[in-house]
Amino acid sequence: MRAALVFLPILALTACATPREQCISGATRDVRILRMLITEVEGNIARGYALAEEQEIRTRPRMCRDEEADGSVDRYICNAVDTVTVTRPQAIDLQAEQAKLDSLRERLATAEPAANQTVAQCIATHPE
Repeated sequence: MRAALVFLPILALTACATPREQCISGATRDVRILRMLITEVEGNIARGYALAEEQEIRTRPRMCRDEEADGSVDRYICNAVDTVTVTRPQAIDLQAEQAKLDSLRERLATAEPAANQTVAQCIATHPE
């Protein structure tokens, strides 16, 4: 969920971007995601636990009203429904998290040169 919220503004901006910017954004997408995941896993290891976001549905009483055909107003108590995102700690296996971090760093080391090469092609193809 958090990733979707992070990338939503980026998607909105890429709709207005030039072809060169769109090309560069597409070329560096995997690198950005890998860096985001590395930051998250490093935080999990530093804390000793992960943070899981869950959505809860909560109800609360409120005043509702109905207008009748004759112009009178009927007031009554009804329930309003709210959806709230709650962050909770989640137990993790620190050794598995370290292995995940090592794997992500290896993938980043191979993805960065490929992304840089593609960015250079984007610049050559779409000079500004």
